[in-house]
Amino acid sequence: MLGPRQGLLVVLSGPSGVGKGTVVLQAMGRPGEGAARLRRSVSVTTRPPRAGEAEGVDYFFCSAEAFARLVEQGRLLEWAMYLDHRYGTPTAWVDEELGKGHDVVLEIEVQGAMQVRARRPEAVLIYMLPPSWEELKRRLALRDTDDGETQRRRLAVAQEEVTCVPRYDYVIENDSVAEAASRLLAILEAERWRVKRLRPGELES
Repeated sequence: MLGPRQGLLVVLSGPSGVGKGTVVLQAMGRPGEGAARLRRSVSVTTRPPRAGEAEGVDYFFCSAEAFARLVEQGRLLEWAMYLDHRYGTPTAWVDEELGKGHDVVLEIEVQGAMQVRARRPEAVLIYMLPPSWEELKRRLALRDTDDGETQRRRLAVAQEEVTCVPRYDYVIENDSVAEAASRLLAILEAERWRVKRLRPGELES
């Protein structure tokens, strides 16, 4: 009676250092159809690559001029400025994966998430929280990719962004990567079968 499900467009936001990418990768590595459907979107950024980051795997790296052209040409589903650098999501790749029935996860900031909500109201918005602010500070320090001033800026942004949580559909607390991954998969499985996602005429005999 019910045909193949359309892929879900999923936005995952949260403070820098909360572990969004780690949780998504954990979920993708699980057995089962839900994990097999997951695709992690790769963002375009003007930020220089960090040690160990690969082009097309972690990010698509580009100049400020090239990024501006993508915006002008309407080729980004969303974009935002974060700590002096621009980040955006290529529309074409996302739509191609959704059309294949894959659930596409965008790990993006609140600015971009609100753009997606306006342009794609069917998207599922999830905000990931740390167990505590002290734990978030500890995780940022352990990353050892930023100096003290940048870490303070990240925390300040996070404390501002958390006021936007009521605009999201779900929250996930990342007190344990394994538990957070399970919560993510559970949310997506439930969302996939919501009545509002049925296509017109799908229940007709």
